[in-house]
Amino acid sequence: MRVELLTSPGCPNAAAARRLLGDCLSEVGVPENVVVERVGGYPSPTVLVDGVDVMKPGTELMADACRLD
Repeated sequence: MRVELLTSPGCPNAAAARRLLGDCLSEVGVPENVVVERVGGYPSPTVLVDGVDVMKPGTELMADACRLD
């Protein structure tokens, strides 16, 4: 399994997303070292699991923007 946390520079929600993602992975027994972080060029924060957006599966990632969903 590959988990990616995508953030934009200066995203005010990045730190909270990072903490929540770590808590969720811990809860289900997945080591946090499976997380890859990338910065820039997509809605932030976005979490992908095996390349699939966990909030909107099947959608294409667009431009750098603050994500509110």
